[in-house]
Amino acid sequence: MSEQIHANKVAIVTGACGGIGRATAERLRNDGATVVGLDINPNVVTNLTGERLSGAVCDITDDAALKAAVDKTIATHGGLDIIVANAGIFKSGEYIDAEEDSWDLHLRINLTATQRFLKFSIPALKESDKAPSIIIIGSRNFAAPGPGASAYSVTKAGVTQLARVAALELAPFGVRVNILHPDAVFDTEIWTDEALEKSAKRYGMTVQEYKTKNLLSTEITSSGVAALVSTVAGPVFSATTGAQIPIDGGNDRVI
Repeated sequence: MSEQIHANKVAIVTGACGGIGRATAERLRNDGATVVGLDINPNVVTNLTGERLSGAVCDITDDAALKAAVDKTIATHGGLDIIVANAGIFKSGEYIDAEEDSWDLHLRINLTATQRFLKFSIPALKESDKAPSIIIIGSRNFAAPGPGASAYSVTKAGVTQLARVAALELAPFGVRVNILHPDAVFDTEIWTDEALEKSAKRYGMTVQEYKTKNLLSTEITSSGVAALVSTVAGPVFSATTGAQIPIDGGNDRVI
């Protein structure tokens, strides 16, 4: 069991059925928080169980459902101190002239739902006396986009700007807002075998080469991102807000 840096805090994580979201929910719980994980996948209820950890089915693009889930968490656990906006989709091979439905879906899930999540959570975060923190999961694609990821890259640029503005607006209330930019984290549902093969092919690489195409030749994992989320939400980063923090193994295009 790790140090209880989030003891007596309440957290909500979106996109928590698997991958980064599930790893983050479990890490925050292990670090002392009471955590509710939201996901449209009903398996979130059985995937997140145990002491101070629960899952709830929620379509984050449904404003009423999302607000109800946030309100229920606050009412059940007596407040809200940490939120992690992780939910998102990525469809590889989506070029600028992609179908409108795909473009709109990326915007609705990756960007608009993130803004709504912040909107519904902010009143409770302002009332928190436990160093409240907002963490948004961005992407390396914000700083170093690639072809075939137009909608995804645009939405990650959007949430980056959202995080920056939120940091400015919420600092007077002691609410910190930071965004993490992972490179492709391949142990998540967002990366299907098909998407991974398409992306590797575009770079003329094997799948394994593509997984470690960074300066440190290392693979980025959900558990690694989760550990960073918990650390940034904790006391080590108590004087940090508005930061963009990469976890990408080093990317020459970003550096």
